Amino acid sequence: MALFTDRPGDEGLPGRERGLAMIAVMTMVAMVVFDGSMINIALPQIAHSLNASVATTVWVANGYLLSAAMTLAIFAALSSRLGFRSVFTFGLSVFTLASVGCALSSSLEMLIIMRVLQGVGGAATLSIGPAILRSVFPNRLLGRILGLNALLIGTSTAIAPILGGAILSAMSWQWLFAINIPLGIMALILTVRVVPHNSALKREPFDFAGALLSAATLGALVMAADAFTHSGDGDLKIAMVYAGVAIVTGFAFVWVQRRAAKPLLPLDIFSSSRFSLAALTSLASFVSQGITFIALPFLFQSVYGYSALVSALLFTPWPIGIILVAPYAGRLADRYCAAIISTVGLCIFAVGLALLAMLPEHAAAWDICLRSLICGIGFGCFQSPNNKEMLSNASRENSGYASGVLAIMRTFGQCLGAAFVGVFMSIYAQNSAVHISLWMAVIATVLAIVLSVSRLRGDKLAAG
Repeated sequence: MALFTDRPGDEGLPGRERGLAMIAVMTMVAMVVFDGSMINIALPQIAHSLNASVATTVWVANGYLLSAAMTLAIFAALSSRLGFRSVFTFGLSVFTLASVGCALSSSLEMLIIMRVLQGVGGAATLSIGPAILRSVFPNRLLGRILGLNALLIGTSTAIAPILGGAILSAMSWQWLFAINIPLGIMALILTVRVVPHNSALKREPFDFAGALLSAATLGALVMAADAFTHSGDGDLKIAMVYAGVAIVTGFAFVWVQRRAAKPLLPLDIFSSSRFSLAALTSLASFVSQGITFIALPFLFQSVYGYSALVSALLFTPWPIGIILVAPYAGRLADRYCAAIISTVGLCIFAVGLALLAMLPEHAAAWDICLRSLICGIGFGCFQSPNNKEMLSNASRENSGYASGVLAIMRTFGQCLGAAFVGVFMSIYAQNSAVHISLWMAVIATVLAIVLSVSRLRGDKLAAG
């Protein structure tokens, strides 16, 4: 296989070892995707089993997202000081042990605590996963491996609801966590064996002020998005308070980073316009995805009256589109301009979103699936080339930071998307709110296209 064939002058690990490192990273990615998707399906069963209210049980999902968001930047910074292998091993260990704790939980409080720990472990691995792939694969294969990573995420997203439903129909919800244990142990063994340390670790003090401010900013954003998704006036006021906290701590974080001798996130990484524009493009695209992933279930179930199972099946073409396109988009990004390929993908994505927003009042299932498939094809064409653009425009010594920024843009974008839907749901009737949300997703994607095209204009100016 070309991914594991060595050529003279290749950076990273030899073919066989890079294959084992890829398995370790992608096993963890699959675990995290499965865990998130399947647990949401199990929340009603968990509430019944532990005699808890549905509103409180939601924190089984929210606690994970909150702790992961609050620690993403911290672990990205620690990777340059402790090494990729140390941070990834820590994250895998915490995630796997927390999975054991989740499976053995006898109360909702214990389960939520274990899920918070799972989020910490997930953040430690996801914040540097792409950086590890960059460190073990040569640049000539970077787009291809990121395409395979997107393929894995798409496949896992498509399979997770079906697998989760099958497990819940035959066994208890605890098994959703127990399946992580053998996978985590296998990934841990491979990580210790083949994932390299950073070549040049930074022996410098840790920016505790920056860490606290980044955690406060990202945590407040998650809480604001969660509050916005509820429709009560009290929830809206709480959301505004959290949003205000996020703005204040965000400005304080930038202020501290500009003055810190050894900042948590060196802002000079954004001196590359290509990196900054790729990051902003990623943010806008994940706002679109976040909006759509929240709005579509309401469209399918509340507007069209489909059951939860049929709604899940109607959504399946989206990840299938990613599966069909992402590997080829990654390969093309290794040969041609990644910015052009990702821009084409965004244009297709915008068309698909507009088609979803224009669905008729009584849409046939095949029509919904076709429009969702176009969205998936567009997003699959965009994601891996844009990720390559981000990573390749940061120096190798800053690849941990770049990987962390990529994870933050994804989390931040999805949270903003959820917040937009929450605002529209609180203002408009549900049918109108769903269609307004989808058009808002189209607008966010058009913004992403503008940002992406500006990279191409920068190339022409540089060439001139």
